[in-house]
Amino acid sequence: MSKAEKIYSFDKSMELFHRAARTIPGGIYGHFSPTITVPGSFPYYTAEAKGCRYLDVDGNEMIDYMCAFGPMVLGYRNKTVDSAAATQQALADCTTHPGVVMIELAERLVELIPTADWAFFGKNGGDMTTYAILAARAHTNRKKIVMVRGHYHGVAPWCTALGFGGIIPEDHYQIIQVDWNDLDEFEKVVAEHRGDIAGFIAQPYHHINFGDQIMPAAGYWKGIEQICRREGIVLILDDVRAGFRLSMKGSGDYFGFEPDLSCYCKAIANGYALSACVGRRELMNAASKVFFTGSFWTSQVPMAAALATLSELERTDAPGRMKETGTLLGDGLKELGRQYGLEVTFSGPPAIPFMRFTEDRDFYWQQIFCSEVTKRGSFFHPHHNWFISTAHEQEDIEETLNHAEAAIKVVKREI
Repeated sequence: MSKAEKIYSFDKSMELFHRAARTIPGGIYGHFSPTITVPGSFPYYTAEAKGCRYLDVDGNEMIDYMCAFGPMVLGYRNKTVDSAAATQQALADCTTHPGVVMIELAERLVELIPTADWAFFGKNGGDMTTYAILAARAHTNRKKIVMVRGHYHGVAPWCTALGFGGIIPEDHYQIIQVDWNDLDEFEKVVAEHRGDIAGFIAQPYHHINFGDQIMPAAGYWKGIEQICRREGIVLILDDVRAGFRLSMKGSGDYFGFEPDLSCYCKAIANGYALSACVGRRELMNAASKVFFTGSFWTSQVPMAAALATLSELERTDAPGRMKETGTLLGDGLKELGRQYGLEVTFSGPPAIPFMRFTEDRDFYWQQIFCSEVTKRGSFFHPHHNWFISTAHEQEDIEETLNHAEAAIKVVKREI
């Protein structure tokens, strides 16, 4: 039996999940929950990982196209990053005071990102998006924040959809939502609330779950930037997901606009827990007045890992490599679709792609396909964008396309 024909089972994962459900709310919570894939057709627990692959608790080897939902960008257990982290760990990590490495990392980000004059650190992307809106309010002495419908900025109440447990309408009282790529709607909202809007926050392009990724329309970001400058609105870029995968200078540089504040996490430290907000000099005084902190936010090991990660990303031209590898995967999947009469839509940047079957309106085909690919050894998420890393090589893509061809035959048979 070939590797493409071998079908994995996940009995140990299921057993552990039932055990976990007795002591952990939901068993596995948040975006890691099996309920947002296809329960029973995907692994639930990891045993070990290296490069672009991991072993689950059932002993199944997976080529990972989720990369821990983004943080793994250089490969699991990257020797350069782990060595830098271990060197710092031998000295100090979480202590009563910050370390010099915090200053070094702030200086590195200021050097790297054209719109950065200072940096502030936390742990999660949501830490930084919330900090950014607080800084925008402190800077402008205004209350309202404009965000794009469907954009994910974390799990704080201000940006979490109504319907989730504990979220109430009052949490969204000062939040105004507009459609992506609709410059006219943004202009209208600004006119209706002139002098009251502190900030506009958005992802660099439209990367929602359960839908195609949509790039910014021609002139969109320049138009947003011009309105924000004219009206004194702080322009906040949520670069948590795309940061350092499209450009080492940030996605503002990639798409040709200049944010006032930019939020990073995911790829900044190759899996070590760290996030950052960087901003313009004129916002620094207001940002310093925001009391926002955590006991682990000045931990030194993740900062040492981030310095090593950024150097490796730059040294290896990681954005270029991920674009090339992602293009190889996308072209291969589209060609398979043509061969088997199932048109494939591949949206978003090649380094952060989303794939679906064009005629599949309810994700049923997609769920079958991703389940079958995963059961053969390549982890494809059916509803969330995927991630490419520099650890993915051509032979990994070729192996995955073999898994995908076997899976697409199943889709044809099922539909």
